[in-house]
Amino acid sequence: MLPLQKDSNSTLHSQNMKGKNLMAVGDGTLVTEFILFGFTDDENLQAILFGLFLVIYMITLMGNLGIIMLIRASPQLHTPMYYFLSHLSLSDMCFSSSVTPKMLDNLLQGKRTISFGGCVVQFAVTITFGTNDCFLLAAMAFDRYSAICRPLLYPLIMSNKVRFQLVVASYVGSCVNAMIFESSVFSLSFCGPNEINHFSCDFPPLLELACSDPRVAQIVNSITSILISLITILIIAISYLCILSAILTIPSTEGRHKAFSTCTSHLTAVTLFYGTAMFIYTQPNSRYSMGPNKVLSVFYMVVIPMLNPLIYSLRNKDVKEALRRTFGS
Repeated sequence: MLPLQKDSNSTLHSQNMKGKNLMAVGDGTLVTEFILFGFTDDENLQAILFGLFLVIYMITLMGNLGIIMLIRASPQLHTPMYYFLSHLSLSDMCFSSSVTPKMLDNLLQGKRTISFGGCVVQFAVTITFGTNDCFLLAAMAFDRYSAICRPLLYPLIMSNKVRFQLVVASYVGSCVNAMIFESSVFSLSFCGPNEINHFSCDFPPLLELACSDPRVAQIVNSITSILISLITILIIAISYLCILSAILTIPSTEGRHKAFSTCTSHLTAVTLFYGTAMFIYTQPNSRYSMGPNKVLSVFYMVVIPMLNPLIYSLRNKDVKEALRRTFGS
C-alpha cells in the first residue's frame, strides 16, 4: 500500500502557501488556488510514485489507443459490441487524463497546487467521463442481452442508427450531469482554507472547503448520482439476469460456455468499475479523504483505465484473433 500521510512539513508548507493562494475581496477572501496534499512529502517516495504513475499512464494511453485503432482496422470487429468498446477506450483515456498529468506534475515539482480555473476544468472533465463510463458499460450490457437473448432481432435492435444514438445519448447525458455538478459546486463560496487532502479536485473534499451552505449541492448531486447509478446498474443487472436465464436453457455445456464467454470481459470491467466507485462514494464525507480512500481513488481513476484494454485483449477471443491477423502471427 502506498504511504499516505500529511506530516508537519505538509502543514507548514500549506500555511506558507495560504497567503499566495487567497485574494482579498471586500471584507473576505477569494480562493485563487487550491493546495493538493497528494500522497507524501518524502522526496524519494515522490520520485518512486512519479515513475510508477508515469508507466501506468503510458500503458493506459497506448493500450486504449491500440484498442481503438485495432477495432477500426479489423473488419471482424465492426460490430456493436466493439463500437461501444472503442468509445469506452476513448472515455477511459480522457478520464485518466483528467487527473494523471496534473498529479505527475505535482509529484515531479513538489508544488502541489492547482489554480481555481484548473480545478473547475479538472472537476468537469472527471465527472463527464466517469459518468460516460457508466452509460457505456450499461449500453454494452444491453448489447450482450440483445445478442444472446434476441439473436434473430439483434441486427434490428442494434442497428447502426441505434448504436450511434446510444453513444450520443451517453455523451450528452454525461455532459449534462457534469454541468449540474459543476454549477452546484462552484456556485458556492470558497474563501479559505484552500487545502484539499486529496490528489485531485473531487466532490466531497471540495464541499468541505465551501464557506457557504453546501446542503443544496449535496442534495442535487446525490439525486443525480443515485438516479444515474440506479438506472445503469438496473440495466446491467436485468440484462445479465436475462442472459443467465437464456444460457441455462442451452442444453450443451460447450454451448453455455461459448455464450457466457462473450460476457466475461464486460462483467470483469463492470465489477472493477462499479465495485470501486460504490465503495468510494458511499463513504461518509468525513472519511472520504482518508488514506485508504485515496488509494481506492487512484485505482478508480488511474489504474482501471489501464486495466480495461488488458481485460478485453487478454480475455477476448475476437480481439486476440484480430491481433494475430494484424501482426501476421
